[in-house]
Amino acid sequence: MLDDIRVFVHIAQQGGLGAAAQLLSLPPATVTRRLQRLEQHLNCKLLNRSARHCQLTQQGEVYYHAYVDLVAQFEHTKHRLNEANASLTGQLKVLAPMNFSHGFLKPFWLHFTRTYPQVALQLELSNDKQDMVNTQADMAIRIGPQHDSAFMQQRLGESDTLLVASPEFMQRQNCEEVNTLEQLRTLPLIGTTLRKSWQLTHLPSKRRHKFVPRFMHQFNDTGFVKYLACNGQGAALLPRFEIIDELQRNELKCIAPNWRSEPRTIYALWPSGRLLSRRAQLLKQQLNEFIATHLPSENG
Repeated sequence: MLDDIRVFVHIAQQGGLGAAAQLLSLPPATVTRRLQRLEQHLNCKLLNRSARHCQLTQQGEVYYHAYVDLVAQFEHTKHRLNEANASLTGQLKVLAPMNFSHGFLKPFWLHFTRTYPQVALQLELSNDKQDMVNTQADMAIRIGPQHDSAFMQQRLGESDTLLVASPEFMQRQNCEEVNTLEQLRTLPLIGTTLRKSWQLTHLPSKRRHKFVPRFMHQFNDTGFVKYLACNGQGAALLPRFEIIDELQRNELKCIAPNWRSEPRTIYALWPSGRLLSRRAQLLKQQLNEFIATHLPSENG
């Protein structure tokens, strides 16, 4: 209804429907329809209309003076918000997974804050899914798709998931690599309490298997799974983004080149119906480019 009142106020100020339509960048038919809808809602005639001119009725005068200041205040506030959203200067609140941010994304956050110091980044890290509405965040980074129509989402990248262990551990097991699930069952395994089973795909045959591991140790944090694997205490199933540095330093290696688990897809989320500020758009674009560059999906 506020949009209809705004149209009415501008018709009165411009002295006609055509001039108001031009000012508001609306089709004349839309301006006419909104005025008629407002008059029907109020059950009174607000304007006497001729071919070229509109004149306020007595009821229209009362209604115009009641709302003209409110419409002016609304448009001023909207203009200021639009200017703020179009600027790179200002606050940007982002929710992100803790392990992902401390590990793989650490150089990204350092580069972003150094390159754009005018963006006041407020980064809230948690391995639990935080409420975007209550935290009033501009954006959230999540692993895996989010099935909630209240949020828009955009895929930023994807990471394969590898069976890994330290080279020293594999030497003690007298095993170069794992080729079958039967071999995998003989190894000490480390896992998370979040995954009771592993969905594994045999790459050469494309066959999928549900593997139920018997864990020697379990944690509710993939960081600790990685620490024990690097310490040579067992094999683990981890996304590449969690272990990318350890793979490069040869602290861990892929022990099953012919096997992969389900890929982990990285998404940016924001509330539906809200336009992203220029700051949030920039962050999303930079994240997309960083992940594409630093997280290639490889087979070994």
